[in-house]
Amino acid sequence: MTKTLIIWTDKYSVGYDEIDSQHKKLARMINDLYASFTQGKADEIIENILTEMIKYTDYHFKTEEKYFEKYNYSETKLHKEQHQEFVTKVTVFYDDFKNGSITITYDTMNFLRDWLLKHIQGSDKKYSIEFKNKNYAIPKNNL
Repeated sequence: MTKTLIIWTDKYSVGYDEIDSQHKKLARMINDLYASFTQGKADEIIENILTEMIKYTDYHFKTEEKYFEKYNYSETKLHKEQHQEFVTKVTVFYDDFKNGSITITYDTMNFLRDWLLKHIQGSDKKYSIEFKNKNYAIPKNNL
């Protein structure tokens, strides 16, 4: 049985298919890393997963930030700062792993899970609510 750290439910949905799809992919990446970690195989694949996660997170953040600019989101500056803080932490973790100074731990896994889910339920829900209150749409054909 595969171990799962994040079980996606509708409570994590921001109500925009493009963004929800990207969030689900990030959750799958964290789950893949966690499954490997619990099976003692994390060191074999962590570099690839972290590389993919860093690239995909950048893509995802740029997607959100495109809509922040397009719709003049009121908390754009703060939200972008949160994105940058996460990228910095994951990049430092990746660099430390590559240098052999750290290994993956439950704390690392919990950080990734907690950051993603708290960010979605907090910051991402805020822009979702603001966009919906102003009748702004994120087109479905961007998937």
